[in-house]
Amino acid sequence: MKEQTSGKHVKIGKVISNKMDKTVVVSTTTITQHPRFKKIIKKITKFYAHDEKNACQINDQVKIMETRPLSKLKRWRVVEVIK
Repeated sequence: MKEQTSGKHVKIGKVISNKMDKTVVVSTTTITQHPRFKKIIKKITKFYAHDEKNACQINDQVKIMETRPLSKLKRWRVVEVIK
């Protein structure tokens, strides 16, 4: 089954909080190399994502997709729960 993304960004991350109603906080990890010192740097970014069915639990791995602004902080929505 091929999924239409229509040019939107898709990320995979881990749910770190689900205490809000219909909202989860998803953290993603990016590993990059420092341009001058060549040290490997791990950067953790938190995204607020819309979870319509309140289906996500803490430590779930989810796929999120960029969407229109839903509130002050929410710019992503949960597409599916992977694990």
